[in-house]
Amino acid sequence: MNYSTSFKSLKDEVSPAEWQARVDLAACYRLVDTYGMTDLIYNHITLRIPGTEHLLINLYGLLYKEITASSLVKITLDGEIVQKQDTDYGINKSGYVIHGCIHAARPDVACVLHTHTRAGMAVSAMKCGLLPMSQTAIRFVGHLGYHDYEGPAVDLAERERLVRDLGKHDAMVLRNHGMLTCGPSAGEAFNLMYQLELSCRAQVDAMAARTELTLPGENILAHTAHLYQPNARRPYGVLEWPAMLRRLEAEGRHSGYPPYWS
Repeated sequence: MNYSTSFKSLKDEVSPAEWQARVDLAACYRLVDTYGMTDLIYNHITLRIPGTEHLLINLYGLLYKEITASSLVKITLDGEIVQKQDTDYGINKSGYVIHGCIHAARPDVACVLHTHTRAGMAVSAMKCGLLPMSQTAIRFVGHLGYHDYEGPAVDLAERERLVRDLGKHDAMVLRNHGMLTCGPSAGEAFNLMYQLELSCRAQVDAMAARTELTLPGENILAHTAHLYQPNARRPYGVLEWPAMLRRLEAEGRHSGYPPYWS
């Protein structure tokens, strides 16, 4: 069995646009690991290759900190493998069941990110859902979908309901499961997930304190949420992305793992 984590470089075998997409997605995987949002080898992030209907996804079996631009798998929206390194690692079916339908239904979405974090799972099981108890969480008021749990995401029939429940939003709570965000770039989808995760952690901490919580009035909630939308001031995640890459590059020199851009 070939379960090596060393892969030949694909930089000279793919288009410049695909290579950049590979580098961005590999960086996104590394950042999810850096900020403590991984779940062993599970979960997935997908990114559409510009100008195509093909997606990039991780090999099922690698840690997020092991993922590189060249290790990513090219698939169709239906999960058929177009290009993969010579390895016995495959892909996780849930990756394209959850992600493929969103990419197909939302041409504005380039990147879809899904997590199972401790705080995210906790909030996903709360009947109240995400509370607008912090500025970070208020960003999602009126901009967050909810999808009821239907079991492990391997049933293709669930795709229609996933798309329906996400609607026009870029973030969704998967009840009793985890969190999902999407965006027009890896940086924007990551930034949204970072903010959603931070909101969940703050809510779990505040509720654990067993004290009465204060929530802003409806007019403040609507105004604040509007100011955090991409067309209000700026698209969050774009300015932040180069800073995130600088962090990865600085920390990667001492990690012992191959650089994400390899």
